[in-house]
Amino acid sequence: MQALLLSVLALPAIAQDNLGITLQEALDLGIKNYPSIKAKMNYVNSAHALMLSTRSEYLPSVIGSIQQNYGTVNGQYGPAAPIGVLSVSSAGPPSSQQNWNAAFGGLYIVSTTWDAFTFGRIKSRVQLATEQEKQNSADLAQEEFIQRVKISSAYLNLIVAGQLVESGKSNLLRAQTVRQTVRARTLSGLNPGVDSTLANAEVSKAKLLLIDFLTNEKTIQRQFAESLGLITPGDFQLDAIPFGSIPEIPAVNSDLTQNPQLLFYKARIGYANQLITTTKKSLMPSMTLFGMYQGRGSGFSPSYNPENPNGYSNAYQNGVNPIRFNYVAGVSLTWNLMSPFKIRQQINAQRFTTSGYQAEYDQLRNQLQNQLILSDQRIDNTLLSAHEAPVQYKAALDAYTQKETMYKNGLATMVDLQQAMYVLNRAEIDTGVAYVNVWLALLTKAAASGDFNLFINQTH
Repeated sequence: MQALLLSVLALPAIAQDNLGITLQEALDLGIKNYPSIKAKMNYVNSAHALMLSTRSEYLPSVIGSIQQNYGTVNGQYGPAAPIGVLSVSSAGPPSSQQNWNAAFGGLYIVSTTWDAFTFGRIKSRVQLATEQEKQNSADLAQEEFIQRVKISSAYLNLIVAGQLVESGKSNLLRAQTVRQTVRARTLSGLNPGVDSTLANAEVSKAKLLLIDFLTNEKTIQRQFAESLGLITPGDFQLDAIPFGSIPEIPAVNSDLTQNPQLLFYKARIGYANQLITTTKKSLMPSMTLFGMYQGRGSGFSPSYNPENPNGYSNAYQNGVNPIRFNYVAGVSLTWNLMSPFKIRQQINAQRFTTSGYQAEYDQLRNQLQNQLILSDQRIDNTLLSAHEAPVQYKAALDAYTQKETMYKNGLATMVDLQQAMYVLNRAEIDTGVAYVNVWLALLTKAAASGDFNLFINQTH
């Protein structure tokens, strides 16, 4: 995030008659409309929903099943292991040959399983989902903070661009006024004809400069519109009144731990550490309580066997009506003995990732600390410039007035007057740069410290 966005010349902010949007309104609009902020807000909501979903793992599983079918019940001695394919689970007496006797059957089951004790495994997954939500929330806060700084920078830039246009118009008006004077004196024979040529060149130069300022204003209008999440830039009318004076420079706490950017990096570290803990918890066994109640019906009677092959009924109601019931309840302790060998490298990989996040955190903290120091130095320098610029402007205005009077009386050349005009134009621009740079330096300080109120509170 770069706070100093002015690499062009600027003029002091002057109040405009028709105010279209204040800085606070621009901030509110940008935070509400900007697409990346909307996206990160959805990510926060998604993480919250996943956290609630993870908590539901504490609840037991209750499954009800109703099955009705029709088929044969041929039995055969021998082992079978239907791995990866469906198999027929028919139960019947083995006979000496195949028969195709078939009847209806029914199976009705209610079963429940509950991981009563997971030795912290579910709790760690809930905590991991909570850390994910914290990380997404910190990312949202970081994005909002950065966007506020961008909007403020673009707002100041647009004020400067508008004043540059006004400066260009004033410069063009001065050049045209001088040209009228030169023409009058040239026609009367008081000045040589070359002065008229120089005056025309000065007017053309002023027009070209004004065109550049107008182009720059349109470009910054587009940038400002993009920072607000708008497609059409429009002609913004800004409130330049708060930026027409030097702001107060508040003291800043050098502790940067509450900077939204650092908080996001810290949240990443917290999530990575929790992921290590969750991975370790997957090594723990599970103690599961389970129970099942089952009813079963069959069209084959208990007397059905190879000697009585007619002991069955094809009637649907005789097969689906449950006539035998069973229940089972118990407790199971399961533990994958190979888990330590499978996830050991996963834990090592995550530890390296956590160390990487910590290194990035340290790097960002050092960068912000240096930016904070640099912003203090820049504020000191811009304050000196802001106090010196009016002195320069007054001297340049006096010099221009003197040269203009001397030229009209034939005591100065056209070149002398052009030089005075150039110095005055530069002085006007330098005065604006001095004021706006103080605000931008303050914005840099607010960005580095992570406290946007340092800047926005001075605009009220």
